[in-house]
Amino acid sequence: MKKTSSRATVLSKSYSFLIYLLLYLPIFIMILFSFNESKSMTNFTGFSLRWYRELFSSGKAFEALKYSLIIALLSAVISTVIGTLAAYGIHYMRSKALRSTVTSVTNVPMMNPDIVTGISMLLLFAFVQVILGMQHSLLGFGTLLIAHITFNLPYVILSVLPKLRQMDPSLSEAARDLGCTPVQSFIKVELPFILPGILSGAVMAFTLSLDDFVISNFTIGNSFQTLPILIYSMTKREVTPDMNAICSIVFVVIFVLLLLSNLTGGDGSGRTAFAEKIRRHKKQIMIGVSALLTCVTVGIVFLFLFVPPPVEKTLNVYNWGEYISDGSDGSLDTIEAFEDWYLETYGEKVKVNYTTYPSNEDLYNKLSSGAAEYDVIFPSDYMVAKLRDEGMLEPLDFSLIDNYQYILDDFKGLFYDPGEQYSVPYTYGVIGLIYNSAKVPDGLVDGWGAMRSEELRGKILQVNNPRDAFGIAMYDLDIDVNTTDRAEWDRAYDYLAKQKSLVQSYVMDEVYNKMESGEAYVAAYYAGDFLFMYENNEDLAFCQPESTNFFIDAICIPKNPARDEDTYRIANIFINYLLSEEPAVADAEMICYASPNSLVINNGEYIEYMSEIHEDAMDILYPEDLDFKAEYDKYCYRLLDPETNRYMNNLWSRLKIESGEGEDFDPTNIIALSMLAVIIAAAVFFAVRRKRREKYYS
Repeated sequence: MKKTSSRATVLSKSYSFLIYLLLYLPIFIMILFSFNESKSMTNFTGFSLRWYRELFSSGKAFEALKYSLIIALLSAVISTVIGTLAAYGIHYMRSKALRSTVTSVTNVPMMNPDIVTGISMLLLFAFVQVILGMQHSLLGFGTLLIAHITFNLPYVILSVLPKLRQMDPSLSEAARDLGCTPVQSFIKVELPFILPGILSGAVMAFTLSLDDFVISNFTIGNSFQTLPILIYSMTKREVTPDMNAICSIVFVVIFVLLLLSNLTGGDGSGRTAFAEKIRRHKKQIMIGVSALLTCVTVGIVFLFLFVPPPVEKTLNVYNWGEYISDGSDGSLDTIEAFEDWYLETYGEKVKVNYTTYPSNEDLYNKLSSGAAEYDVIFPSDYMVAKLRDEGMLEPLDFSLIDNYQYILDDFKGLFYDPGEQYSVPYTYGVIGLIYNSAKVPDGLVDGWGAMRSEELRGKILQVNNPRDAFGIAMYDLDIDVNTTDRAEWDRAYDYLAKQKSLVQSYVMDEVYNKMESGEAYVAAYYAGDFLFMYENNEDLAFCQPESTNFFIDAICIPKNPARDEDTYRIANIFINYLLSEEPAVADAEMICYASPNSLVINNGEYIEYMSEIHEDAMDILYPEDLDFKAEYDKYCYRLLDPETNRYMNNLWSRLKIESGEGEDFDPTNIIALSMLAVIIAAAVFFAVRRKRREKYYS
């Protein structure tokens, strides 16, 4: 009997250890790499406080965290108050059928997918905007707060209702018999009893709001960003290590608060005198904290709703994540520098609301839905063509963009803007092969054929988007990447299907960690990103195949009927400023993509800086024998017609679902399935043992 009990104890402890390991190991790794000396997310090169210094010197992350905390606090407090009153009303409904119906309806939002809730809230706000005849977008701080309160309410109600059901109804009746008014009875008798449920609902509302991305993305507007949206916008490139630092700080603060919460609970046995004092004065502390939170909430609401913002011009800029110099590592903060320059030059203040997006499709969805209003955007070439064809771009005023003269002729009059009316080139680049020279045999990587090499089986990374993946196949098969012939698309599909058994993974920003750590040997990705990876692994090299995609990201002004002439003027001035030498060089150094601006290419400091990153950086970004205009016209992606685009996406979905011929089973899947089997087996074991004990003692 003792032996069986001992085995059960060991199994129980092992099961608990495994669960906690799965929960907390990722967090501990995140905290560890927040102290990493380098940018690498896979190789710990030494202890450093660098990223904490970067965090405190850069306002971008703290600005996002500030808004996240304000929204989370306000929505938690307001939804807790409304939810508690709603739960109280539901509990005392006389009709059982009505009470059951209202409870079920209340639970529906919790089971509703976040994307459905987000879209429905967006449509609601758009409808209200139309009804009220508002020219400007309704989305902003207020709509985001309403959305968060809405999805938090059911969780608060669900937390409070069980406590109300557990409460003896005779208690409140006795209080009223002894002379209490209904309000006094609620405050002195019922509220203390349901307080744990209220606090539980408040904490859940706070954490859900702090963590939300999907619903916030549909209802936030253009004037600020929350932390989850900021982190998501970084997926064009890897998430910067200062995000590890800020998330570590948030985790430690929450952990300390939980410890303090535990100290104030229980019966007080074995606790310190300080903890015991906290426990004895718990009621007074709770009242004080509640009063403080109420005052803070009222103050914030008053400031946002009733205190007018300072009178200044605003410019809403929407860009890719990590796509402008932001002041990190002692670089120029382009946005702040423009605000200072504009004040000095024109004698008036302008505030730039700078927000970011992860993809061209996100940009298009935001613009086409009318969910937010932007004054300057940075779409890729094919998206410029799409927006132009749909009448969603404003012609630029080139009389205010004198620095356009420094853009090289090769980048003017291209297919996406043949009349040079709607865009100014910002950066350009090429997709090629990044490979580990220490792992790959010499001469093996000399073109797209390396992506189907048997020698590299299991070490190849393919791009995880259909346009680039099919493009690589078509370049290798000598097919026009813009063809509408379905037979040619089928040939490309067959190529990718055969290649699939050789591919380790389909990646986007994950390529950084896999290539820097040496987990993969070759990847199809962008030349500018290679330079980022090279800083963390000097064994990496770059090969540009003979036929490949060249892309251009441009600067445009989207159409906005509500925009005034002065804002349009400032938008053109902002574009002109980005083309001037100092910000253009700073941005090019930050992004590491090639620049079409002659002021950048001929700048000695820029050449020296890029050569410090990689001795051949200038040759990689600006090949001497390249006829860019001819290569671009021949190999660039153009906008596919809807039918061809749909067919490509269908083939891509089919490719991701079907297994490749002779495809090896991923060992990570084996590990994951084994761990899942252990967890299920342990759960079944404990369930059977509990039932046997219940049967034995009953």
